[in-house]
Amino acid sequence: MHRLRLGLAALAALFACCVPATFAEDAAPAPKDPPKEEPPKADPPAKPEEAPKPSVAPAFTAKDLDGKDRTLAEFAGKWVVLEWVNPGCPYVKKFYNPGVMQALQKKYVEKGVVWLSVCSTNPNHKDYKTVEQWKAHVAEAKVGSTAVLLDSDGVVGKAYGALRTPEIRIVCPKGTLQYVGAVDDNKDAKADPAVARNYVAEFLDAVLAGKTPEVTSTTAYG
Repeated sequence: MHRLRLGLAALAALFACCVPATFAEDAAPAPKDPPKEEPPKADPPAKPEEAPKPSVAPAFTAKDLDGKDRTLAEFAGKWVVLEWVNPGCPYVKKFYNPGVMQALQKKYVEKGVVWLSVCSTNPNHKDYKTVEQWKAHVAEAKVGSTAVLLDSDGVVGKAYGALRTPEIRIVCPKGTLQYVGAVDDNKDAKADPAVARNYVAEFLDAVLAGKTPEVTSTTAYG
């Protein structure tokens, strides 16, 4: 009996040594993988900016090259383009030297649009032109606008917030501002404007055809 007990004890010890740890004692919990970081959620696509609501175009009076007072009111019932211009500006030359601006002026004036070239250059500026100098420039450059308005005190320019040349405002027949901004989409002064996207032409073509223009506000450059 004593030998049997010893044999059983040895067998039990041997069995304990051979049993996997999971049976011999409670296993330590396996380390958990660190939680996976979820990639940040992408922001929703930006919505296109809404075009500013049309506002009443400021009334103005300015003299043309013949000394005649011209007002916005006299052109009521017509589309009016206001083009801020300084012949000495390289960005203005970009459009005038190849005749692109003059072609625009003539094309839409023939369609009944009033095109007013507004010069707000201060008399102390190096690019300032006298009336006689302006007349010579109009003849030489073959300017095709309805009239050139001299705004040397900057009253008209300030009223319309025009800070650059060239810069455009388009007023509808009811007297509200319908387009504000640049002539085209290429800000390079040396670029060919004939192959750029011309916002002014797009706008006028649309409204004259009774359609809604796609672009009504851009950032002017110059």
